[in-house]
Amino acid sequence: MQFRARRYDTGELLAVTVIQQQIAGLQSAELRDTDPSGGQPWFAPGFVDLQINGFGGVEFNDERLNTDQVEQVSRACDAMGVTGYCPTVTTHSFEAMARSLGVIARACRENPAVARRVVAIHLEGPYLSFEDGPRGAHPPEFCRPPDWDEFCRFQDAAEGRIRLLTMAPEFPGSSAFIERVVEAGVIVAIGHTKADTQQIRDAVDAGATLSTHLGNGAHAMIRRHPNYIWDQLAEDRLAATLIADGHHLPAPVVKTFVRAKSPQRCILVSDLVGLGGKPPGVYSTKAGNIEVLEDGRLVVAGQRQYLYGAGRSLPYGVANVMRYADVDLKTAVDMASMRPMRALGLEPGRLQVGSVADLVCFDLPTDVNGPLKIRATVQSGELVYGSLS
Repeated sequence: MQFRARRYDTGELLAVTVIQQQIAGLQSAELRDTDPSGGQPWFAPGFVDLQINGFGGVEFNDERLNTDQVEQVSRACDAMGVTGYCPTVTTHSFEAMARSLGVIARACRENPAVARRVVAIHLEGPYLSFEDGPRGAHPPEFCRPPDWDEFCRFQDAAEGRIRLLTMAPEFPGSSAFIERVVEAGVIVAIGHTKADTQQIRDAVDAGATLSTHLGNGAHAMIRRHPNYIWDQLAEDRLAATLIADGHHLPAPVVKTFVRAKSPQRCILVSDLVGLGGKPPGVYSTKAGNIEVLEDGRLVVAGQRQYLYGAGRSLPYGVANVMRYADVDLKTAVDMASMRPMRALGLEPGRLQVGSVADLVCFDLPTDVNGPLKIRATVQSGELVYGSLS
């Protein structure tokens, strides 16, 4: 396989050769008269999304989830330029969560197409705040304090594939729990929390290294300072995931977060859910009644403030962070490709000979609010979406 595209980080036009699963050649190329309008797509390491709850009518928390549906979501990522992702299982009863974890693990074990795309499982909950606002759309009756034995049973159900845990660190014993989770090789993220300054500091001292969708999953009104947003923003030992879909965080907030935290500590996530793309209306889900608004936002039914996941994929986030935070293409793409893998402690994709060919080819947005336009996605050396011609 060979194609021509511009490196996202330098703009250099290259002839890219892929043999089997690897990048086999990167040679400088000249613009040809036959290139339409002189235009060539950009290419970059494939995007990695740490938080996908479902897509296309499939929810990973659905009690009817099966391995075919896990493959359906995994393959749907191809059109988003996402070559790796974390299926995210959210707060519910132990039995329901363990079942979902088991189905995802079985899909990874039995289906190579799923295994290549799933980099890890993200467990978001159930150890989250009970309070309205911080808990977001997580069912309050299932939010509970951390329990090491239960977490081990979750990990057993997942066949060891849980690599990211989002939790609220304000419960008694949270620091000791975080230490054990980190020692077990799992990344701990702070999220859906009402923790005070000391509790956040203690969590980071214990090994927490990430903030989940900073600025979301919060009270409608909080004291000016201190508060758990400022505390996480100022903590240099925490990287932060951001949902820059145009709905979750206003543009000035994204700009402020990126500049305060630094692009090197910011990671773009989608927080996609199964209702994304559905027509406006109220839908009954396992998390309760969810409403799709006219502008595509997903909210807990009956109000307009508390969001329930997202319906827009990472190409929106990359384009928006460029607009909102005034960062260049390389910086924005790295937030969606290199940074997520490093946050998980995994080797990121690279544009160099010998690296695994997990690649995305795209055009820049054609309208002021649009996403990157994905032309093609190459996953483990295979063209899985679009065209490279």
